[in-house]
Amino acid sequence: MKRHATISLALALFANPVSAEDSKVEIRATNPVPVTRYNETLEVSAKDLARLGAKNLNLIHVKDSDGKELVCQAIDTDGDELRTFDSVLFQSDFAAGETKIFMASLGAKQVYPKEQYKAFGRFVRERFDDFAWENDRIGHRTYGQALETWKGEPLTSSTIDIWSKRTPRMVINDWYLADDYHVDHGEGADYYSAGLSRGCGGSGIWAADRLWVSKNFTHSNVLANGPIRVLFELTYAPFSVNGVDVSETKRISLDAGQQLDRFESHYQMADGRPTVGIGMKKAPGEKLESNPVDGWVTKWEAMEKGAGNQGLAVITGPKLFSKQVEDSLNHLVLTRANPNNVVTYWAGFCWDKAGSFTTQAAWIHYVSDFAKCVSAPIVIRVTSTP
Repeated sequence: MKRHATISLALALFANPVSAEDSKVEIRATNPVPVTRYNETLEVSAKDLARLGAKNLNLIHVKDSDGKELVCQAIDTDGDELRTFDSVLFQSDFAAGETKIFMASLGAKQVYPKEQYKAFGRFVRERFDDFAWENDRIGHRTYGQALETWKGEPLTSSTIDIWSKRTPRMVINDWYLADDYHVDHGEGADYYSAGLSRGCGGSGIWAADRLWVSKNFTHSNVLANGPIRVLFELTYAPFSVNGVDVSETKRISLDAGQQLDRFESHYQMADGRPTVGIGMKKAPGEKLESNPVDGWVTKWEAMEKGAGNQGLAVITGPKLFSKQVEDSLNHLVLTRANPNNVVTYWAGFCWDKAGSFTTQAAWIHYVSDFAKCVSAPIVIRVTSTP
């Protein structure tokens, strides 16, 4: 009797196998703070998605509780030699304290049409080794080694430049192609002169009561390039900090729908934990506001060429905000590197002509809420559903 029962069970399993393609993973996400979160990026690791049996995370598809498929992106977070995907990203809005349920399953390889891309970045060799990046809200560039020796207008600076956009479209390639991006043709322009300052979130090491900064980056490495997140690394040659050689690798990411970039600076030095200064360029008539308790500083200023007004911000989070200082070019927020000599912070900007933030009060409100969300990430719980 037992033998017949075993055979019957085996035949039933053979006739109705539970395959990876038939299985699903439930993703329960909770907003733990009384703040509305827009375009919140959820990141689910390969380990949590292993139940699906995907050899390539680019086969993962995610639907919301109404069955609507969401744009999702598989990313390589560590830049290993095989470029193996380590996690999957997708986005959703959350009301204060809201919990949402999503379902992940296997499907066809993800192929994104151009209009789905809301984050992009690339090395621009044709413009003296720029690295430029953008999302559907803002754009930036920073300068590579070739610019240091350009005979036309040499510049040695590891600043973070601002490209002001008022279109959700990806514009980097077209702006470089036309080579007239200092003029607004309806989508925005480069109105910002970052120069030798720290620009919008550039950093350096604070020692002996001054800021020590690197030169232009020497190498770039793109790890992820849309449609939701652009993620890349910039490597800088060793520079002197009060007689000590320091090397830096800066990892930068920008997600769709956000005004602020995430910066992660990794320092290598003989000994000691550096104090890092994160800067915003000084401007005439600027208005600064800060909240050291929540770990942020904002400014509101008139733009060059009468192009309107812009807001800038730096966020370290509440526990890493040390103090504010300044030098001749910059307002600086000081923060201490962790025991691994890594500093993580957020910096970014808005342009009133883009329409999302037209007053200083609206900009401060956004930055304040963003800082609260940095301190209290979305809580994600993943369970298998046979």
